[in-house]
Amino acid sequence: MTLILRILLLNLLWVSSLQAAWNPLKQKTDEVSGARHATMLAVEKFKAIPELAIFFEQADGYAVFPNVAKGGFGVGGAVGKGQVFQQGLLVGSTSLKQLSIGFQLGGQAFSEIIFFKSASDTERFMEGNFEFGAQASAVLIKQGVSVDSAYSDGTAVFTIARGGLMYEASVGGQKFSFVPIGPIEVEVLD
Repeated sequence: MTLILRILLLNLLWVSSLQAAWNPLKQKTDEVSGARHATMLAVEKFKAIPELAIFFEQADGYAVFPNVAKGGFGVGGAVGKGQVFQQGLLVGSTSLKQLSIGFQLGGQAFSEIIFFKSASDTERFMEGNFEFGAQASAVLIKQGVSVDSAYSDGTAVFTIARGGLMYEASVGGQKFSFVPIGPIEVEVLD
């Protein structure tokens, strides 16, 4: 009988410790903290590209997507979550969705940054209905190219491949959403 009581007591203690360990508020805080850390790591990678230094200096704001996952087989799509900065302050979170149609096969992951030339360009993005059409493309600027010529309709887009293999000749567009959370001062990683 005492053995059964001990087993029941141990089970009760084990179950209560599981319930005590689960804290949805802490889980949400950890997720936000992890997302912010991933974003800052991506920003540092983009800042390491000398040709982008002028964008960080002169742009009114930028949206950073540390990990965009893309895949397709005839019809493709991509998704990613990121954060938006304006004048050096974190002002919100954003999500990216992409749909493409055409010859495509495979999957890949990449980081993406979108620079906004002026305050009105940043505000247009933060309205929450921002889209890139099929003609928009992300490229790395060659040294010596004018910053103004790199912007298209007030935005400049750059990507860094993270991995994967994808063959693609397709048309599609990206759509973004925005949720304000700031402004919050964020430390840049060393």
